[in-house]
Amino acid sequence: MLYGSGTYHDRRGAAAADIIAARVPLIAGATGMYSWLHVEDAASAALAALERGAPGIYNVVDDEPAPQPEWLPVLAQALRAETPPAAETAPPLEAPEMSLRGGSNAKAKRELGWRPRYASWREGFALSLA
Repeated sequence: MLYGSGTYHDRRGAAAADIIAARVPLIAGATGMYSWLHVEDAASAALAALERGAPGIYNVVDDEPAPQPEWLPVLAQALRAETPPAAETAPPLEAPEMSLRGGSNAKAKRELGWRPRYASWREGFALSLA
């Protein structure tokens, strides 16, 4: 999930507009893990891969995957939006093969010497989206 200037989660982006308009409900009990990444961190990881990377696949995410009930209120606050409304109905049970697990950036850190500028979406949202 990219955030920062020019993304859907930028103050002018479509996802941010939905959050600001209270069209994204908080799903209590949701357990799918989301991995976030600031666009500047994505660019620095791509550069590191070009300069130092061996051929292969690298997960490029911040250090803190989190479920929607944890990150949505923080994102809303960074966007200066109201606290997201709770969902009116309980979500359907998540099928194990459909759940989000969150990514690990360990290989990118180890093999590329890469570190995200925003180690957590918590600081990234607050510093780059307000």
